[in-house]
Amino acid sequence: MLTTKQRAQLRALANPLADTLIIGKEGVTDAVERQLDQLLEAHELVKGKVLESAMLTPRTVSEALCEATGAEPVQCIGSKFVVFRQARDKDKRKIVLVK
Repeated sequence: MLTTKQRAQLRALANPLADTLIIGKEGVTDAVERQLDQLLEAHELVKGKVLESAMLTPRTVSEALCEATGAEPVQCIGSKFVVFRQARDKDKRKIVLVK
């Protein structure tokens, strides 16, 4: 569970990021979950966008993806969401959270 300070730190880091995960009309599929898992392992912090054709809210998408991948939801604003999970390999960890 992230603290408010950690969440604020991650929101600041996510601000300049481009959308790397796009959710289309198919919604949350196994392929999307696998792609997010790979992105989280490589980058730890992922920003996604839910297209209008998906007919889903970013919050429901974020919750479903976090449950499937073991990630933590950071932020949901408009059609965008941000999720975080530390890399499993300690050598690949890039983000150090505040205490």
